[in-house]
Amino acid sequence: MSNGGRFVDYFVICGLDTVTGLEPDELSGENFEQTPLHRAFKAKVLEHYPDAVDWNPFDRDAVGMLCMPKGLTFRTQVDERSPIFHSYLITREDGSRTYGFALTFYEEVTSQAVCRAMQTLYAMHNVECAAPDITCQSTLAVGNSSSPEDTIFPATRGLSFTTGLPLEDGGCELPRLNSYDLSCDTLYVSKCICLIAPLPFTQAFRKVLMQLYGAVTSPQPPPLPLESYVYNLLYEVPLPPPGRSLCLLAVLPPPILCLRPGLRELPLLDYPLRELVEQLGLENLLQLFTCCLLEIQILLYSSDYQRLMMTAECITALLFPFSWQHVYVPILPASLLYFLDAPVPYLMGLHADGPGKRSCLDIPNEANLCFVDMDEQSLDVPEDLPLFPNKSELAAEIADILREFDIPVEPQITTSTMGDRGRTTFWNSSLAWHEDEANGNGLNPVGHPVSERNRGNGATLTRLQSLARQAGISLRDLPPSSCHIGPLSNKEQEEGILFESGELRDLRINARVREAFANRFMQMFTDYEAFVIAQPAARLGGAREQTHNFDKASFLSDQPEPHLPFLSRFLETQMFASFVDAKIASQGNKRDCKDPLLSLFNARLERTRRLHVRTPTIRNATYHRCTSIEEAEEPILQRLNKVDHTAVHPHLLNMRIGQGKYAPGFFPRLQRDVLAAPPSLGRWGKQNPITMWRKQDRWHPGGSTPPDNDHTEATRGLNKGLRQPKLSDLSPSVFAQTNWKFVEGLLKECRFKTKRMLVEKMGQEAVDLGHGEVTLTGVEESTLIASLCDLLERIWSHGLQAKQGKSALWSHLLTYQDKEDEKTSDVDRNLGGTRSKSGRKSRRSPTMPRLKVTVTQDMRHVQNIDEIKTDVGRARAWVRLSLEKKLLAQHLKQLLSDCDLTRRLYKWYAFLCCEDEKEQFLFHLLGLNAVDYFCFTNVFTTVLMCYRVLVVPSHTLGMALTTANPWVCVSGELGATGILHVPRSTLEVVFECANLGRLTTVQIGHDNAGLLTRWPVEYVIVRNEITGHLYRFPCGRWIGRGVDDGSLERILVGEPVLASPGARQSLRRHYLPPAPRLAVAPTKKHLVSPGQIQEVLGEAVNNLVKHFHKPEKERGSLILLLCGQASLVSALELVLHHGFKTARLFQKPVFIWDFIEKASEHIAMSEDDEQCVEPARRSCHLSCALGKDAGLVRPGPTHSHFCTVVQAINNAPRSVGKDGKFQMFVCLGARDHVLHNWLATLADCPANAHMYEEWAILRDRSIVKALVHLLQVLHGFNITLEGSLVKGVDV
Repeated sequence: MSNGGRFVDYFVICGLDTVTGLEPDELSGENFEQTPLHRAFKAKVLEHYPDAVDWNPFDRDAVGMLCMPKGLTFRTQVDERSPIFHSYLITREDGSRTYGFALTFYEEVTSQAVCRAMQTLYAMHNVECAAPDITCQSTLAVGNSSSPEDTIFPATRGLSFTTGLPLEDGGCELPRLNSYDLSCDTLYVSKCICLIAPLPFTQAFRKVLMQLYGAVTSPQPPPLPLESYVYNLLYEVPLPPPGRSLCLLAVLPPPILCLRPGLRELPLLDYPLRELVEQLGLENLLQLFTCCLLEIQILLYSSDYQRLMMTAECITALLFPFSWQHVYVPILPASLLYFLDAPVPYLMGLHADGPGKRSCLDIPNEANLCFVDMDEQSLDVPEDLPLFPNKSELAAEIADILREFDIPVEPQITTSTMGDRGRTTFWNSSLAWHEDEANGNGLNPVGHPVSERNRGNGATLTRLQSLARQAGISLRDLPPSSCHIGPLSNKEQEEGILFESGELRDLRINARVREAFANRFMQMFTDYEAFVIAQPAARLGGAREQTHNFDKASFLSDQPEPHLPFLSRFLETQMFASFVDAKIASQGNKRDCKDPLLSLFNARLERTRRLHVRTPTIRNATYHRCTSIEEAEEPILQRLNKVDHTAVHPHLLNMRIGQGKYAPGFFPRLQRDVLAAPPSLGRWGKQNPITMWRKQDRWHPGGSTPPDNDHTEATRGLNKGLRQPKLSDLSPSVFAQTNWKFVEGLLKECRFKTKRMLVEKMGQEAVDLGHGEVTLTGVEESTLIASLCDLLERIWSHGLQAKQGKSALWSHLLTYQDKEDEKTSDVDRNLGGTRSKSGRKSRRSPTMPRLKVTVTQDMRHVQNIDEIKTDVGRARAWVRLSLEKKLLAQHLKQLLSDCDLTRRLYKWYAFLCCEDEKEQFLFHLLGLNAVDYFCFTNVFTTVLMCYRVLVVPSHTLGMALTTANPWVCVSGELGATGILHVPRSTLEVVFECANLGRLTTVQIGHDNAGLLTRWPVEYVIVRNEITGHLYRFPCGRWIGRGVDDGSLERILVGEPVLASPGARQSLRRHYLPPAPRLAVAPTKKHLVSPGQIQEVLGEAVNNLVKHFHKPEKERGSLILLLCGQASLVSALELVLHHGFKTARLFQKPVFIWDFIEKASEHIAMSEDDEQCVEPARRSCHLSCALGKDAGLVRPGPTHSHFCTVVQAINNAPRSVGKDGKFQMFVCLGARDHVLHNWLATLADCPANAHMYEEWAILRDRSIVKALVHLLQVLHGFNITLEGSLVKGVDV
């Protein structure tokens, strides 16, 4: 709605209502140790002018709270009573904002009833302090601020002190220090005057309020009644359009200048970034900026209200082209402290009652909180906060900008008071008023003296005076270093800058620093439009979780690796989603874009593309400094050099005789009838100045848009799913409704996050089921899991009774653990005398003992990790461990099943106390069991893990006993163990070692000692005792000399087995590997046809191809595809076994490796034996011909490499059998891309004639040629072998 083009909407007076007297502030906390002089009383809105405006309804409760957040405060003549200025804003539920500017000062209390009531309160306070069971702390430091949580004594609660009771003769004598005595002390009470406006011209409104205050406190009264000045501000001063400057006269000279940025400039910011850097330091500023971008809860803490507002406005202004979408309350009144319990992202400011009070704060959720202590220059950020891209380079660029203005980049202690900053000269007749005859303003002569020394610079001094008047600065008040008169540099002469004032310096610093931040986003999102997925208008207005409008996977793949941790989290924020939504909505009509920030950002990108030939930025982390910093200052200087409009000066109104008089030193209530309505015509029958400006502006070539399209008004919309604090109604029903909105929002967010995690993990399978799009995948798994941990912390923080640590979830878990430990100890004591010992032990086959799975057991696992130092880290580790074990929903259900504990820890309105919502929440978490996570294993890679190994011998082939000493060696993705000796009696070993990651192979063998050395092994089971992962490694072979292939060690390949109790609830089907067939030797008769063998080999090769074409995060185990069931090794074994002649009766069995050794011998002898030269040539011709057909002829001697590999495998210091050597042979050939050549070499070996039947595949030239072509497909993939497969083989 249009704001009518007014500079000010309301003028408000707040303070003590002498009719109702002193009233206790029921919204403040109780603290009876405070003296009455330092307690807070209720402040009221005494008057506001006009009564109402259509475009901005007056919110009496909100204005009263924010004008005087601490309520009424009292002082005596010995206390500090300097005026204090602060600004605030009111954000409505629709996201629109109204800015307020308040000046608080002290007036003498003239009501004797109030004075007597104050003395009565002191008498009651002294009586209570004299009681033996109450400790009185009545001596407080002079000038301390009263706490917003203080209140009057209970005996006076609810009473209205219009009259006071005189002290009896025997009453208590009041202490003189920090007390009040009606007979000798003067009582002062706080009062506030406030301006409510649509735009935050902070410096201008501060000067206006200080001049109004000075008008009633100055010994020399102003020439006009106060009503004239207020009327002029309300009705005759227009709001400057974008890109224009306005000069106005508040009360007395000097005039005040307002500069409003144009549509092609960054939005209005009239708060000094310099002050923020001085308070926090550059490093802390960038940390706070990162937290704001990632939508982390931010709590500002300071004893200065203006500092809170300045920090919030500055940090959100740096977000361009994005905007804060969540709860935004820079100054949080005492009545809304419960909003700190909000489980949503917020940016709030909390007033500090004094130094050392932070320890008394009760903040429910600190796990994902950024706490900014402005007074102590400290910043606490979450543990896992990623670095902002090119943070050090950006910090260096900003530091260089600040050094140009002699601004330190480290935090500085500010000693100046708000009263010093608000000091203004109220009358200076030597300054000339700005000439503006169109508004009827008169002319005054210029009488500024010029010294003889500078008489030659008359034109320069005239220009200096003009700039000073336009900027609202008196040259007499400037320090000597601020005025530069004399020889000027060329740059200064060109720009017309003859002095460096404080306000102009802040404007220049703001422009430069903001351009540096904007340039950083332009570099990061230069090509963002290429990744936007257009959506139909109908879908765009639907639910967020059903719309995917940005190709995050492709965008992240084009970014430098160091930027991914930050960008992957930033792409999940609400501000980025709203930014992309606005982009899609504007694609149909770019000229009618409703988001000014987006339009400005796109225009800058387009301009950069036109002026510069941009090089590709993919995977390029080079930092480019901003080149448009100086250009950003030019519009500011142009508006300073030429003022677009001077407002009508205050003038005498049509008032009755006697109106407008007031007592000096007291700000009166103004005449309501005079300020009730705006003028219909100008002063001399002309049009209203606002109407005139609008009419002139239509003919201006740079015409403006309606004020309600301003950057700061249209772009900071509030997320509709969240709720902004409502100050006008604080009833219990509103409180309950607000918390219910929080509960619904948490449940909706849980549903969205769990579904997103499922779709992300399932990948293409989810797309096939219709649950997402291919472009959805690509966001890092760790980002989504960290987001889930943050959600759980916010849920457990909602409605918490009392905070016990930074992590609400871990505090709950610790309390539950203590309670369970007490139950366990009681049970142990009761059963201690009834336990019986049995001497007999049942003899059973080796089995893996059941894994104990409880909430407390997993907590102990986390508590034993020394690398985790904080409660927040332990809570997140516990969530990751439970999620990996598929027990998160079960654990949380068990935790919440203790209803008595939950009710003791949480308030009635907490999320965890809502039964229906809690059940739905656990149901959504249960869906995560459908996918496998290794979020604990992959993150904590260096922690000690406990593993249990069980060897299961075979009873089908013979005795399972052996006299040899077994050993195993376990290997995983992150490392391998050494030799682990297995006791013969139990065949089980438990050990601890560094995290091995996901297990891949197990080497098993023995030392061949004793008489019974032949040992049949069925399989090996390995379990991680912490994560519960169970791996089965099939064997089904003999280990020992003289049996099977004579192997003393075997390399077993396995895969995970579903074993945990939580996994039984999984929705996804898991397939166990079939038990292998125990074989003594290859069978003589092969029933598999050549066509079937070709299909098996093709399937194995196809699985490898699909493995490498999948995204890296979706790939399975490569070693399974090479050596597991239905792998490449088993397929080639079928090829070479087809038609293979086995040994006759009473002869040793023959293996494939025997044939490969003979082929290697024939090739080696071909150099010396001429009879073997021709077959070798034929073999070489065949392999080369086959390679030539496919265009993949490998340079170098193929046959010599074949012989080298065979010899290296035979010479390896390992006791691997012949089948194990064949497995190494195939893996090395796949790694070196020579399998197809080796198969052709074996096909032309002369040993084929007496080792293979005529119908064997290896003797069929056409089939061999097809198989060679099939194996050539693997030539294009980089196959990396695990060390356990080729251990000891030096090739």
